Amino acid sequence: MSTQTSVSSVPTEPVPQLSAEVFSIPLGDNRYLIYAPLCSAAFIGNASMVNFIAALKEGCYDKAADPDGAMAAILRQVKIVGGGTETPPVSTVTGTPLPTAITLLLTTACNLRCSYCYAAAGETQVKFMSLETAKRGIDFIAANAAKKNFIAEYAGQPLQTELGIAYHGGGEPAAHWGVLTDSFAYAVHKAETFGMRACGRLISNGVLRDDKIDWIITNINYLMISFDGLPSIQAAQRKTVSGRDSSEAVMHTLRRFDAADFPYALRITATEAFLEQLPDAVAFIGEHFKPQRIQIEPAYPIGRGQQMPSANTTRFISAYRAARAIATKLGLTLDYSPVRLDRRSNHFCGITQDEFSLSPDGNVSACYSCFSEDNKLAEVFFYGKPDMHSPDYVFDRPVLEKLRTWAVRHLDFCNGCFAKWHCAGDCYYFNLNVNGQRKFTGSERCHITRELMKDEILARIAASGGRFWHDIRNVLQKGENEI
Repeated sequence: MSTQTSVSSVPTEPVPQLSAEVFSIPLGDNRYLIYAPLCSAAFIGNASMVNFIAALKEGCYDKAADPDGAMAAILRQVKIVGGGTETPPVSTVTGTPLPTAITLLLTTACNLRCSYCYAAAGETQVKFMSLETAKRGIDFIAANAAKKNFIAEYAGQPLQTELGIAYHGGGEPAAHWGVLTDSFAYAVHKAETFGMRACGRLISNGVLRDDKIDWIITNINYLMISFDGLPSIQAAQRKTVSGRDSSEAVMHTLRRFDAADFPYALRITATEAFLEQLPDAVAFIGEHFKPQRIQIEPAYPIGRGQQMPSANTTRFISAYRAARAIATKLGLTLDYSPVRLDRRSNHFCGITQDEFSLSPDGNVSACYSCFSEDNKLAEVFFYGKPDMHSPDYVFDRPVLEKLRTWAVRHLDFCNGCFAKWHCAGDCYYFNLNVNGQRKFTGSERCHITRELMKDEILARIAASGGRFWHDIRNVLQKGENEI
């Protein structure tokens, strides 16, 4: 009697299909950086891997190109294949604006005359915000927060606990000290009335009296000071109104903050004339002060700096890399605003999210850099004004809706860029000033962003052992259990 042996089918891996948006960035010598931004995965591959991924993008799987399945296995491990559906970080705002944070652009007056000032402070008409204007804006955001909390409580959702009050503008906010302190005291009281707390943010040039420093230490939650690092650079670029060196005054302020263990950040504006000294500036800061982070930006060719040679060049990239190496040794955190590897967003800033900044005259701008109704881009950024018949504001809906569309998903030029979910189209105000109001076609900052972003990704790979980088925090947010 004969018997037949039944051969059961052997389980096989499913045909690999891309589940992530993935980019291949040439590194030279047949090496490529393979990067999937939305699943926080990156590794170094060769041309064969690049071609394999390109075929998968077209829906083709050539088994002969990966006979042992090794390439597919790598892609599965970092969730580029088989990682589930990706959700782009897209958020939109609709309806009538209900901001719960405010930026008060207190004044166009300034005690400095910085050579590259984007606002050309001191050359325009000096304006001061009234306390009544500030209070009206604070009342508005507090009422909005109360409305949102009522709805959230009814729906069983988390309540808002902070009321955001920021001070910025086309001048030095501390130059209008009485309204700054009185408006913040009013915000604290208003927030307490609704069971919240006021969170104060201040941008300053750091030339401050001791009594002002004391008040800031007691009241402000976040502070950024503009300081160009080396006293010699500060003396050359950030003079007082009378033409004096401001470096010692700023350093006195920083020493006071350090003595009080008060957290602050520094902003260095890099100009073409001093790019080679940028590493020395960072070293000087690290040796003498204790900032939480240092933000470095090339000077914008606008305002008082519009005739200066551009610092948005490959020389800036070299200087920044050298400065970053020094910062790493000194335990400092260095930032360049479009390079935000831990943040994925459709929006560079709040202009698409109904940012609520009040000019000294009380009108609403979506951008603190566009602080005046006389600005050439005022028609782009000013979208509201006080309602003469109520405590509310009247909004220009066509202007508002156009601002809401300035998101990276609407920028065709950015579609193929691996940095798009981090840079998110960069600064709209800068782009319009440099490129005009035509279709966005990139800027000289794009190359800087891509190069420095590539550096950050490669550093993450190296820190993860040199093979690949995969941020498990992002995976767990998507509900995955393992890498």
